[in-house]
Amino acid sequence: MPVPSSRHFLQIPGPTNVPDRVLRAIDRPTIDHRGPEFEKLAREILAGLRRVFKTKQPVIVYPASGTGAWEAALSNTLSPGDRVLMFETGHFATLWREMAERWGLSVDFVPGDWRHGVDPALVEDKLRADPQGKVRAVCVVHNETSTGVASRIPEVRAAMSRAGHPALLLVDTISSLASMDYRHDEWGVDVTVAGSQKGLMLPPGLSFNAVSEKALAASRTAGLRRSYWDWSAMLRANESGFFPYTPATNLLYGLRESLAMLEEEGLENVFRRHARHAEATRRAVHAWGLEVNCADEREHSTSLTGIRMPASHDADSLRGIILDRFDLSLGQGLGKLKGKLFRIGHLGAFNDLMLCGTLAGVEMGLSLAGVPHRPGGVAAALQHLARPV
Repeated sequence: MPVPSSRHFLQIPGPTNVPDRVLRAIDRPTIDHRGPEFEKLAREILAGLRRVFKTKQPVIVYPASGTGAWEAALSNTLSPGDRVLMFETGHFATLWREMAERWGLSVDFVPGDWRHGVDPALVEDKLRADPQGKVRAVCVVHNETSTGVASRIPEVRAAMSRAGHPALLLVDTISSLASMDYRHDEWGVDVTVAGSQKGLMLPPGLSFNAVSEKALAASRTAGLRRSYWDWSAMLRANESGFFPYTPATNLLYGLRESLAMLEEEGLENVFRRHARHAEATRRAVHAWGLEVNCADEREHSTSLTGIRMPASHDADSLRGIILDRFDLSLGQGLGKLKGKLFRIGHLGAFNDLMLCGTLAGVEMGLSLAGVPHRPGGVAAALQHLARPV
């Protein structure tokens, strides 16, 4: 393979492209994490995060991947043997279930087809069938990164309210925060899980829990063991602008810059940009005569699109051809979808021309791989993108 003469196209659904502004912010001398300069940095970041999560409640920052934030959400709110309600919406929902079971929780895992989000009516039925309130938490992946399907969190919360059930609502927003509309307080979420490497436009390495008053109350009696993940230690230190252990200082520099970029663009504009790119991508897929994985128009992800391959054609072979020929990385199918699907990430630091280049690479790759399709996908996307914003 010849050495590429230009930049690599990284269009997986995360980690995403890191803007130069953020890279330059990270590239600063490390400071004393017990000194006044760090205190100012931490207070700025914690305030900015509350605006992104749309909450007035605390947001806790961990030096960890999103998996760490999953564990923190469970270990701070639940006790051994507690029942939790979870849904098979894709690969990451399945991994969260496996973690819960390793913690000794009793998981009611509702089967799914990896093409639909959580059914709010089913949430209500499950909780009405539990009048004694033995289900302690409902865990939902807002935007399933492996499938390109988004669950309707406000409707899930409304279903829980109609059932009159006291369960906590825990939501994974790892591939939706700062890309898709999300409202921790307004939607009645108790713990929101997030990571740094997607909509926040950072490298991997930071994870987050936004926590409600109800979740904080639950943490005072929760019986699962915790030390590193303990909210109380973090919150005590955060009150004075510090952390209970060494923080990822340079990633926090980058986070301050990414929060500034989001505020400069305006979150509503960020969401509209993502929705516009998602619609253009779906138009390209339909023009090619291929199938979007999401089967419900109400549940299309706006941060990524999963594209199903025709029978007898392998998605990983297509991805390999596109990577070799155009230096373009696309997301692979995970779990049950391995080889059956590829994913285009269109989230984070992303613009019209980047999308055009990505779709052009895919269309050329389909031809090179001999995948049956119609030409004109890129043209369909361009027609949508050329409309006045």
